[in-house]
Amino acid sequence: MNHESHAHHEREPGHVLLRTEGRAAHITLNRPGALNALTHSMVLRIDEALSLWQHDPDIATVVIEGAGGRGLCAGGDIRAIHEDARTGGRASADFWRDEYRLNARIARYPKPYVALMDGIVMGGGVGISAHGTVRIVTERSRVAMPETGIGFVPDVGGTYLLALAPGELGTHLALTGAPAGAADALLVGLADHFVPSELLPGLSRDLARSSVHEVLERYVGPAPGGVLDGDRAWIDHCYAADTVEDIVERLLRSGVPAAKEAAATLAAKSPTALKVTLAALRRVRALGPLERVLEQEYRISCAALSSPDLVEGIRAQVIDKDRNPRWSPPSLAEVGPADVERFFAPLGERELALTHPDSTQEVPW
Repeated sequence: MNHESHAHHEREPGHVLLRTEGRAAHITLNRPGALNALTHSMVLRIDEALSLWQHDPDIATVVIEGAGGRGLCAGGDIRAIHEDARTGGRASADFWRDEYRLNARIARYPKPYVALMDGIVMGGGVGISAHGTVRIVTERSRVAMPETGIGFVPDVGGTYLLALAPGELGTHLALTGAPAGAADALLVGLADHFVPSELLPGLSRDLARSSVHEVLERYVGPAPGGVLDGDRAWIDHCYAADTVEDIVERLLRSGVPAAKEAAATLAAKSPTALKVTLAALRRVRALGPLERVLEQEYRISCAALSSPDLVEGIRAQVIDKDRNPRWSPPSLAEVGPADVERFFAPLGERELALTHPDSTQEVPW
């Protein structure tokens, strides 16, 4: 860790609270006013805690949760990203480098990593939870990768997770940014178990004494109804098309009201972000393990920093809140293959190079 980030890290000690209770270690994201959005120093502090606990024989389980009752984490600090993109800064690229390393680490963590995905879990919040061993959603959960709405592309291993979803459900969620409730998060593989929110404190307490598997048996129940299962037919048909234009055309022609709504949703997103997202998802299967996918996402994120749509998307949704982004280019037809390919260009010595702990490991395709 360089000196500067360490100093920055020290200034915000209260944003990540660490405690151990019996056999369990707890990470609490504590920026409730910002819906626990992640800063660089928070990422570094989580990583340090995981290092500490990994080799501690007294710690059997790690639990991550969010303070404030509204959600685990609404994502990265996008005002900071906006400032960077506007001024040509490098802080966001440095943040993503450490954040994606952390995402990969969580996926390979040798102890059970229990993510309490209560309330809002978006973007970077998905990255610190959905790669975990035991991912718990509640009736309040809203899990989403809404990046295309700000001219960005799903990252933090989101394209990996969504490419693994059944049929084309992941394509639908990645392009529209639609939130998944508990049942839908379970269906698409972003979560493992449903526990009613009022039972989470008891579950947390029990982990101090018992193993995850023993505890889960007492708390897990059936999730209340989702919507995606009933929408599989039109989603699988429409999103199997080769281009975003063809997907939109199929959605409009399908005669299904929900498909028409999805087409209207896509019409409001960044045309460039939509095309890059589809290309990224389609390339995931050929890449193999999560580490390779995070490296691709890092290229895309760095390219997005110098693309007009990220600055404009954050301006419209977060800064000015006029909800009226002027995308450039403004239409899908004007985004050519070269415009998409630019996002996948190698970064030379700036590449994110993640080691894969066991290259013989089976990849779940």
